Amino acid sequence: MKFNRAFAIAALAAMAAIPLYSAQAADVPLVDTPYPGNLTLKVDLTDSARKIFRVSETIPVSAGALSLYYPKWIPGEHGPTGTIDGVTGLVIKGNGQRIAWRRDLEDMYTLHLQVPAGVSTLELEFQFLSPTEGGAFGGSVSATSKIVDLEWNQVVFYPAGYTARALSVQPSVKVPAGWGYGTALEAGATGDNPQFKTVTLETLVDSPLIAGLNFKRIDLAPGAKVPVHLDVVADHPGDLVVNDQQLAAHRNLVTQAYALFGAHHYDHYDFLFTLSEDTGHFGLEHHQSSDDRLFSGFFTDPETYLSGGGLLPHEYVHSWNGKFRRPAGLATPNYNVPMKGDLLWVYEGLTEYLGQVLTARSGICSLAEYRDELAATAAAMDQRPGRAWRPLQDTADEAQVLYDSPNAWSNFRRGVDFYPEGELLWLDVDTKIRELSGGKRSLDDFIKAFYGIDDGNYVVHPYTFDDIVATLNGVQPNDWRSFLRQRLDSTDPAAPLGGIARGGWTLVYTDTASAYFKAQEKVRKHVNLIYALGLDISADGDSKGKLIDVLWNSPAFEAGLAPGMKLIAVNGEKYDADQLKAAITAAKAASAPIELLVQNLDTFMTLKVDYHGGLKYPHLQRSADTPDRIADIVKPKK
Repeated sequence: MKFNRAFAIAALAAMAAIPLYSAQAADVPLVDTPYPGNLTLKVDLTDSARKIFRVSETIPVSAGALSLYYPKWIPGEHGPTGTIDGVTGLVIKGNGQRIAWRRDLEDMYTLHLQVPAGVSTLELEFQFLSPTEGGAFGGSVSATSKIVDLEWNQVVFYPAGYTARALSVQPSVKVPAGWGYGTALEAGATGDNPQFKTVTLETLVDSPLIAGLNFKRIDLAPGAKVPVHLDVVADHPGDLVVNDQQLAAHRNLVTQAYALFGAHHYDHYDFLFTLSEDTGHFGLEHHQSSDDRLFSGFFTDPETYLSGGGLLPHEYVHSWNGKFRRPAGLATPNYNVPMKGDLLWVYEGLTEYLGQVLTARSGICSLAEYRDELAATAAAMDQRPGRAWRPLQDTADEAQVLYDSPNAWSNFRRGVDFYPEGELLWLDVDTKIRELSGGKRSLDDFIKAFYGIDDGNYVVHPYTFDDIVATLNGVQPNDWRSFLRQRLDSTDPAAPLGGIARGGWTLVYTDTASAYFKAQEKVRKHVNLIYALGLDISADGDSKGKLIDVLWNSPAFEAGLAPGMKLIAVNGEKYDADQLKAAITAAKAASAPIELLVQNLDTFMTLKVDYHGGLKYPHLQRSADTPDRIADIVKPKK
């Protein structure tokens, strides 16, 4: 192309005129009245095998200065995790003419431009390059040659200054020919190019879509007025096979959830379930659906099913806790207002507790398997030296940072412990209510009072710490404020195991791993010797033998081991997990330390671990002098 000097000067002058300030000052209220006109959004997913999503968007506008937002603070991810690095090729036009834009110098998620006179609609064209490796949530792999998972927040810009519910969007997608798809959005036209009904931006971002060559839709509430479906996409057709027992258990999940909450807050609900070895593995809650991603063998491999069985119940609980009722600091008006995570021990911790309880009540796992999961959680939190400096409350306060914190030294730095320790905290609350009331009341009464309101209504009801305390006192009088604050603010190195003790059980360690513990090791591809030597070791391909984590002040720590080192040999023989376990067992009857040859980058060294306690794996042991309240907790409701 020939260089046109006059055109270049004019374009630079136009860009220089674009204001470089945030369109929404912190002290200016957002507009909550309907935005004039509908946005349209078309997403072409037919090139998803190359992880390229092609986007066309129109936005009604008026002449003058305008700022556009790309979603930054993503609901459910609890942080500024918007994947703006995936946006490429952005061209904005009005009346067919290109309009210059410039990024805000302080907020990378804001674009500024001048809408010329006579232009009433902006036309945006861009590509979203879906991640090819690593990352968490939306930053992980979401597309393969057979599967695509679409999060709408990744493919939309919206006018600054408005709440998400004030903006209306008419969305559509194009999927590869012959693929099935699932979403909570309602389609006007179906086929390979479904057109969806116009919704608010809030509903759109809250309604992801999955599509795949191998697709199956399963009715989890046959004959019910309010439909609940399990929509599954998978690597292979065989991964879609669900046996009768699994089907019955997941139908029981719906029944038990209704019995627990006493109300629902959706018109219909879709579990969007991706089963693949090649995508990310996580769950992300939405009001009328959930984006659930696990390994391909979930329904066909018993250990994968046991390891991941709690994911769907967890995300389902979020429809009530997190979506319908939401901490005030997380109930932000749009996706570019910062979130405050101080109540994540309720949002995620209570959900973790209820999700595991529903996993057992529905029959997805047995009572014994539930206790084994609880033992694993209790042990992990009891071996958290970081509790001595970082209280549970701070893990919630700093969640936006901790979600991306490394695995190395995780036991000392602490991560998003408001999930597992939150489970222990709410077990503590549940058993305390049962004890104080003589078994007449339980946390179930709190759940029904707090979440079982406005049946069928899905307008968000924010809550505060005071609301939690007041409702607990209404169920069972107690000094709940002090009860909760002591556990939230404590720097006691010991984990809060009062709920397990009051539940009639004690955390113990034996030399035999439970089936649940073994399943977690297999599926997550690691060797967990944290409770013995103090090592967590990778079992994944080329990373085999690499130290994922080392327990602070453990025998391995005192010997000089650190995360990132790689085990080469044990007592002079090539490293193998079974051989290391045999050496740990043999050391019980010997005085000599275990010798480990390790590689630290280009350095090799032999380190001696003076440990003689044998293998240790967590279990719960029955305490005969206390009622078995844990069995009562997971008993199915009628």
